[in-house]
Amino acid sequence: MPVYTPDPLLVITAIAFCSFPLYSAAYKNVRQPHSSMSTHTLSTRLGLSLPSPLTPFRPDWQGANTVSMWIKRDDLIHPVVSGNKWRKLSEQLQRYMQHQSSTQRHIISFGGGFSNHLHALGWCCWQLDIRFTAIVRGNYHATPTPMLKDLAQWRANIQYVTKAEYSRRHDQDYLNALQNKAPDALIIPEGGSQASALTGVRQLLTEIQQPFDTIIAPVASGATMAGIISGLTANQSALGIAVLNGVGYLENLVAQFLPDFSKRHQQNETLPAQQWQILHQFHHGGYAKRTPALIALCEESLQAHQLAVEPVYSGKVFYAVKQLLGEGYFAPGENIVILHTGGLQGNRSDPASDE
Repeated sequence: MPVYTPDPLLVITAIAFCSFPLYSAAYKNVRQPHSSMSTHTLSTRLGLSLPSPLTPFRPDWQGANTVSMWIKRDDLIHPVVSGNKWRKLSEQLQRYMQHQSSTQRHIISFGGGFSNHLHALGWCCWQLDIRFTAIVRGNYHATPTPMLKDLAQWRANIQYVTKAEYSRRHDQDYLNALQNKAPDALIIPEGGSQASALTGVRQLLTEIQQPFDTIIAPVASGATMAGIISGLTANQSALGIAVLNGVGYLENLVAQFLPDFSKRHQQNETLPAQQWQILHQFHHGGYAKRTPALIALCEESLQAHQLAVEPVYSGKVFYAVKQLLGEGYFAPGENIVILHTGGLQGNRSDPASDE
C-alpha cells in the first residue's frame, strides 16, 4: 500500500483552523432570525470577532531590528468570513438586509473554484437565509474543490460557466440579462470589489490605535488597497504587494475606486501627491504561482511565529516584507503595519489549477 505524505500547505491549513470548530458542520445550525440591522448587529449575528487584534511582530530577520512592526490580524475575524472578505462585504450586506424583503433576498456573485470571496459570501447567505447563486469559472462538476463542497452543503446554487462566458462578468449587457432573470437579486462583483467595499475596508484603519507610517497589503482586485488609501492621514502611506503579474493593470484597478481621493489632492495641498505604490517583484510568476522559497516562508511563518499564511495572498506579502527588510527598504525607526487579509482557501488545495 502506498504511503501517503501530506502536502505541507495542507498541514498548515489544518493547524491554522484547529482553534476553530469545523465550519462545514459547526456553523450549519446556528442561523438566527433576521431583521433590519446595522453593520455592528450583523457582525454580531454572524459571530465575527471585531475589532481584529493588532499584534507586535518581531521576526529574527535581517533588518527587522531597525523598524517596528505590527500585524493587523484580520485573519482572526472568523474562520470562514475572514479578513478583507468581510470588510468588502459588510456595507453591502447591511444595506441589502435593511432594504430587501426577507422573502425576496437573493445574491449572485462570481469566482473561481477556490474563491475566498464565494466561500465567505456563501456562508453569510446560508446564515442569513439569503438565496445564493455562485457563478463559477470552469466546470468542477465531476471534481468539486473543498470550497465548492462547502457551498453545496450551504445550499448554494452553483452555476458552472465557460471561461468565455465568465470573461463577460463585467459586461453591462451580461449583467442586465442576469438581473432580468432575477429582478430582486443583488449582484456583487467578483471578489466583492465595488465602491461600497471601501467603507468597510476603511473601518480597519479606525481600529488601529498604534501610530504608523506605512501599511502593507496584498493587491489583486484593487478594492482593499483603495479602501486603505482613502482612509490614510497626510503622514501615512500604503504599500501594495502585487500577487499577480499586472504592472499598470493593478494601479488602474485601484485608481478606478479613488476619484474622490484625487479631488482631495486638488483641494488640500498638505496631502502628499503620492501616498501609495504597488511593488510588482514578489508575485512569484503570477496569480497562485508559488516557488520553493515562497513555500518555505509560509512554513517558517507557522513554525517560528505561529502565523498561518498561504502562498496566494498573505504569504507573498510576508515574503516581500522579509526581502525588503534585508534590502534596507524601510527608513530606520519606521512604524509598519502588515495587513493579514485572511482567506486560507489557497492552503486547502491548489488554486493555480483554477487559472
